[in-house]
Amino acid sequence: MLEKILQSFGMNAADYQIQFFGSGLINHTFKVSGRGEVYILQQINSDVFKSPEYIANNLTLIQDYLNKLYPDYLFVGPIPSITGDFLVESDGGKYYRLFPFVKGSQTINFISNEKQAFEAAKQFGKFTYLLKDFDPTVLKYTLTDFHNLELRFQQFEAASKNATSERIAEAFEEIKEVYKHNNILQTYLTILANKEVPVRVIHHDTKISNVLFDEQQNGLCVIDLDTVMPGYFFSDVGDMMRTYLSPANEEETDFTKIHIREVIFSAICKGYLSELGSIFTEKEKQYFVFSGELMIYMQAVRFLTDYLNNDIYYGSKYPGHNLNRAKNQFKLLNEYVRGVGKFKKLIAQAENELYS
Repeated sequence: MLEKILQSFGMNAADYQIQFFGSGLINHTFKVSGRGEVYILQQINSDVFKSPEYIANNLTLIQDYLNKLYPDYLFVGPIPSITGDFLVESDGGKYYRLFPFVKGSQTINFISNEKQAFEAAKQFGKFTYLLKDFDPTVLKYTLTDFHNLELRFQQFEAASKNATSERIAEAFEEIKEVYKHNNILQTYLTILANKEVPVRVIHHDTKISNVLFDEQQNGLCVIDLDTVMPGYFFSDVGDMMRTYLSPANEEETDFTKIHIREVIFSAICKGYLSELGSIFTEKEKQYFVFSGELMIYMQAVRFLTDYLNNDIYYGSKYPGHNLNRAKNQFKLLNEYVRGVGKFKKLIAQAENELYS
C-alpha cells in the first residue's frame, strides 16, 4: 500500500527505504530515505481525526500566510502530490501526507534541562506570535471540544453514574479529588463567559517531541500541526506545564517521583513570554499560572473518566492503567497547586528579566 502512496507523490518505492519513525501514539509515521533524499510519510488516524481534510485546509492557509509574511520561518508543511493534493487516500480509506525531513534536526522525548524547556516554549510562543494577525475563525476545528473542560466534566459525571460499583469503589479517592478541585472548572467557565482572553491560533499539543531542535539544542520550529486550530493560550502553556515540569511522566506509578522543577517553570515562562509577551493581555498574564492547573486537572479527569468507562478511549495495558494515570495527574496537580504562590513570583521575575 505504501508503494502506491509514494507513487502518488511521483516517487518510485523501489528507490527508497521505508521504516517506522518517532514515538507518536496517534498517527503512524515512516521515514522514507533514498536517492539522497529523506522524507516523513504519515498516515492520519481517521478514528481520531474524523475530517482529515480539515487538517489539510488549516495547514494550507497557515503555510500560505507564513510564506507570504515570514518567508524565513521554518514551516514544515506537507508536500503536494502529483495532482496537487496534500492528502492522498488509499483504497482502504486511509489518508497519507508527505513532509520534508529537516536535515540536521532532532527531536527529544523528555525534558532534561532548562534550555530545552526554554527553547520549546519559545518556539510555541513564536508560532502563535507570527500568526497574531491571522484570522483564526477561518480555521477548521480538527478536534471539536478538544480542551473543553466543561464537556470533560460532564463526561466524568455521566461515567460516574454508569460505572460499575467495583470501579467506583476503586476510584473513590480520585472521584473526591475531582470535586475537591472544582474551583478550576468554575474559573474556566468564568473566563469563557466573560470572554476574558482572546482567541488565537494555538498548537494544542505542546509535548516536547513536537519541537525540532538543532544539534546544539536550539529550537528550530514546531511540528505535528494536526491540532492547530482556534483556541486560548492556556491550552499550550498549560500543556507544557503538565508535560515538562515533572521529571516523571504520566505513566509513572511511583508517585514519589512526581515533583515540580521550578527552574523548568521559569524556563517555560521566559521562553514563551520572550515571543508572545509583547502582545499578551493583562488577563492572559493573570491566568498564566492557572493554565497549568487547568490542563493538569483536565487530563486527570479524562483519565479517570476513561477508567470509569472501562477504558474505552485510551485503552489499558494493564488492570487499573487509567486509574493510575489519573492518580499520577492528581499528584502532579496537588504539587502544582501548592506552588502557585511561588510560581507567580517566578513569572514576575521572568518579566523583569525580559523587559527591564
